[in-house]
Amino acid sequence: MASNMEVLVFFLLTLLILFLNSSTSYAQDPNFLYQVCSKSSFTLNSTYQTNLKTLLSSLSSTATNQNTLFFNNTIAGKNNSETVYGLFMCRGDIPSNLCASCVGNATQRLSTNKECSVSVTAVMWYDECMVRYSNNSFFSTVAEGPGYVLASPTNMTNQESFNRLLYDTLNKTADEAAANSLKKFATKEGKISIFQNLYCLAQCTPDIDERECRSCLYSLINSDLPRCCAGTQGGRVLYPNCVIRFEIYPFYRSLTAPTPAPAGVVPSPNSAGSKNGRSRTAIVVVISTVVSIIVFAICFHYMRRKARKSNSNILLQENFGREITTLEGLQFDLATIATATNNFSPENKIGKGGFGEVYKGTLGDGRDIAVKRLSTSSTQGSIEFKNEILLIAKLQHRNLVALIGFCLEEQEKILIYEYVPNGSLDYFLFGGQQQKLSWSERYKIIEGTAFRSSIFT
Repeated sequence: MASNMEVLVFFLLTLLILFLNSSTSYAQDPNFLYQVCSKSSFTLNSTYQTNLKTLLSSLSSTATNQNTLFFNNTIAGKNNSETVYGLFMCRGDIPSNLCASCVGNATQRLSTNKECSVSVTAVMWYDECMVRYSNNSFFSTVAEGPGYVLASPTNMTNQESFNRLLYDTLNKTADEAAANSLKKFATKEGKISIFQNLYCLAQCTPDIDERECRSCLYSLINSDLPRCCAGTQGGRVLYPNCVIRFEIYPFYRSLTAPTPAPAGVVPSPNSAGSKNGRSRTAIVVVISTVVSIIVFAICFHYMRRKARKSNSNILLQENFGREITTLEGLQFDLATIATATNNFSPENKIGKGGFGEVYKGTLGDGRDIAVKRLSTSSTQGSIEFKNEILLIAKLQHRNLVALIGFCLEEQEKILIYEYVPNGSLDYFLFGGQQQKLSWSERYKIIEGTAFRSSIFT
């Protein structure tokens, strides 16, 4: 039978495994957010459609290259009306395999879904990436639309102070992202309270300069954000060239290895990653918390058992004094007896008297026992209980049932005997078997018992 301690440890370890599995699953499954596809369409089987397929395939294959950046723009076709321009940008904190998975999902969706399958222009946002294409060149140009906003349905209670912190942190995040010549990406934290943080993210496409990035992000923070998300527990504003997001939980992560710089771009000394690693920190905190709880539970269980044993020793010392050495090895703990008797189950009861009840039980080593459990209302007090234990412990005879041990714990007074399936001596002397014992046999039993008793008196 598993103890409560074992059940608790199993439960906590199960939670930890589920958490780690959910983290792994999250890291491998891109999360689709929104798409905008133009109403203007191209002709089926046209050169534009062929070039679009080539472009999307190129973006997807480029993203799968482990040495590729989180950003790429490309052109399919000659410089004419049938040319297609496209790019992808992955979030600056995700690993390359998730970036590739996200871009692959986006290009496949753009090729097959009904809304965008014949659109001349389209932009698609995932939580982890963005893919965009058009029949007009848009590289290094800030687009004023289309856009997408998403707000948390739950509001903060202290909205005024929260909004001040939010705008201050987001503007600082935007400044850092614009100054990051490598990724145009940054994350920052703000302190809501001693127990709660604010997490912010800002990113621009790396093909626009610092001034254009800052202007794009400021427009989202000061114009779009107040209309959709101010005072809520989380929100995001997505545009083709810049995005912002904030939450009251750590939603971003760190890369496992440094991202190489784009060809022809020399990164600044401070551009190799803003304050990423919050997600990893969150996982470490959760693991540490679960391990701490397990260690605490084990220590608590140990200390409780130690305290219980100490209390039991005090009771023994109080009741038996110097004679405690006689009883060494005979003491049982209550949990062992409860397990042996199936928690003193009525099905295990084999007798009842004025002193209490008798139960049949089986110890862990397979021995059958008879458990005499004195009731709290029994007339047998502590002195009688003590005398009975000392007498039977000293007085062993082949015609007497052997005392295996006793339990003196909490309010319980329990004697543990060897289980005798054929009955006790009094049954043979005064019960149905009395005719089978001759007076000579009875005399020998009495003589042997008296002699054994005289040794210890």
